[in-house]
Amino acid sequence: MKKSNFDSYLEQQKQDPEFAARFEHAGEAWDVALQITDLRRQAGLSQKELAKLLKTSQQQISRLESPGYEGHSLSMLRRVAEALHARVRVVFELDEEQPGLHVAEGNALYQAKRSRVSKA
Repeated sequence: MKKSNFDSYLEQQKQDPEFAARFEHAGEAWDVALQITDLRRQAGLSQKELAKLLKTSQQQISRLESPGYEGHSLSMLRRVAEALHARVRVVFELDEEQPGLHVAEGNALYQAKRSRVSKA
């Protein structure tokens, strides 16, 4: 299948590490928004009804379901999950392009200084 102009443009833009990082973060926010929306719809709830269950506003639910919103707190996600009979799972994955952690110093030995308490 032939690439569209947009696909070619996106591929070119993703060569810029800063753009690629922003693009990946946007994808994460999109995933969260879609999952919340899908769970809410499966439960047969409107945004307003879910807001009422969570004792928050419909506008807050709208924000949570917005792909551009990145202010999700773990406590709010847990509340949403509980109301929708789901659970929250956070997964950290190693970046395959950056194997291992790097330390600036070599293997230095550090010892705690002992403080002397003088007896009076």
